[in-house]
Amino acid sequence: MKKTLGVIIAEHRKEKGMTQLELAEKMGVTDKAVSKWERDLSCPDIHSLPNLAAILGISVDDLMQIKKEVPVSSKKPKEVMDILFKAVALAMGIAVIVLSVLDALPVESGITLLGIGMTCIGISLLNNKE
Repeated sequence: MKKTLGVIIAEHRKEKGMTQLELAEKMGVTDKAVSKWERDLSCPDIHSLPNLAAILGISVDDLMQIKKEVPVSSKKPKEVMDILFKAVALAMGIAVIVLSVLDALPVESGITLLGIGMTCIGISLLNNKE
């Protein structure tokens, strides 16, 4: 369960051996303000959070309980590459068809795009053999 901001402030203040008054003086606020923070009746000004975190010896992320989770892909790199090569091949094919219909694609460019697409399919097929 997540702790409230007030509980985190109180815990770290006590770990540092500070009274509410000492923390208040370092923050430039009254001890009553610190008391309200710790009882979750009010919150510190957002601009004062970096200073509060520094005084308590923690990061702003820890103070605000921000967890940085790196998303884990369920796909293996080989599967991702396979999908990517197939997508590039499909995109090249579609581009050639659309641009040819619009008469906006020189023959040489069309052959180049199809060659890129065929190369991607070949790489995908070779990767699947392994």
